[in-house]
Amino acid sequence: MKRRFIVLYVILFSLLSGIICAYILHSGSEQVMPQYTTEINRLIIDTGENWDEISTMNNAFVESREAFDYAVIDSESRLICYTKEGISTTVSAATGHFDIIRDIEVDGKAAGKLIVHNPYAEQKRLSDIRNARMIGCMAALMLIVSVIYFVFLRKRVVEPFGKLKGFAVRVAGGDLETPLEMDEGNIFGAFTESFDIMREELRASRKREEAAVKSRKELIAELSHDIKTPVSSIKAMVDYLELVTQDDETRETLESINSKADRIDKLVQNMFHATLEELEQLQVDPQEMSSREIGNIIKECDAQKKVTEADIKDCIVYADKLRLEQVFGNIFSNSYKYADTEITVSSFFDEGFFVVEISDKGGGVPDEELDIIMGKFCRGTNAAGKEGSGIGLYISHYLIGQMGGELNCRNNGEGFTVSLRLRLI
Repeated sequence: MKRRFIVLYVILFSLLSGIICAYILHSGSEQVMPQYTTEINRLIIDTGENWDEISTMNNAFVESREAFDYAVIDSESRLICYTKEGISTTVSAATGHFDIIRDIEVDGKAAGKLIVHNPYAEQKRLSDIRNARMIGCMAALMLIVSVIYFVFLRKRVVEPFGKLKGFAVRVAGGDLETPLEMDEGNIFGAFTESFDIMREELRASRKREEAAVKSRKELIAELSHDIKTPVSSIKAMVDYLELVTQDDETRETLESINSKADRIDKLVQNMFHATLEELEQLQVDPQEMSSREIGNIIKECDAQKKVTEADIKDCIVYADKLRLEQVFGNIFSNSYKYADTEITVSSFFDEGFFVVEISDKGGGVPDEELDIIMGKFCRGTNAAGKEGSGIGLYISHYLIGQMGGELNCRNNGEGFTVSLRLRLI
């Protein structure tokens, strides 16, 4: 509702209120008992002169030839005549109504009394009726204006706003096909077209997103197929070499290569269902497993043999072996890339958790960056000039969380430490 209409409404209401108040005050000041002194004196003289005739009347109604009404009683308070029903006919009643009481003298003696009616009560009642009508008219006028105002607001504001609200609900629910009805006559008319343009842009954006997702899935499928082929070839060659080699150390190396090829094959299968931007789709299946398998995972993931100490205590934890291999692989890969020092692995128990700490001596990261390096695509300043996507710790943090554990990072004075808290069984 525009401000000028509200201001006009207030001015109109105030003006009408002032007029009515002024009228009531003015009409009240005009209610003064008229003075008929000369007429009353003349009536008393005429009545006294004709008393012999008038006194023979008994409670008679007569036509008043004066501007006022009156009643005549004799000395014994007997009503002789009157000019209007309802006026005072006794001295006591006249006194209560503030009527004028004058003696009628005949031959110097009081023969009766003239009671002149005071019309103040009727005048006041008529004035009250007029005032009530004025106030009623004002109330009716304000009611009509308010109803018109309410209807205006409903048609021009409430209903259009309801349409916009319904449109927003449909858009939030994913309905980007139904256009918003155009109506430039309401208060939101100027915005209607903008909202519909927004819907069109959202629909176009959804189509672009769907096309991008489809393209990405197709790319993942192609990459997965291309990766599985060389991996299968590697596994075949390793299997052949395991059959022909006689050296135990070489055989152990080939077994490690074969194990890693199997892990790559399993990870590639997951690429059909998730991408780095959609990690929530990665399936994590934690089960009971011995901590001894963690020791084996560490050996398999330490491709550069940087682990100089691995103290893994015996216990049963709740974890997903495949995902733990992925976590340790990411952590070791980061250490190789950013620290390139020896790595120590230690473990201890803490309030229902089995804690495994992986530490290097590469100097660590600035303390103010510890809270952000586990974010998606976030890298520390020590990563400058080195390849990477900033996704390894984010993946690891997510996977450990899905196992019911925690992943934390800290500086250890000499380098960087990653703590893995795994639930104990």
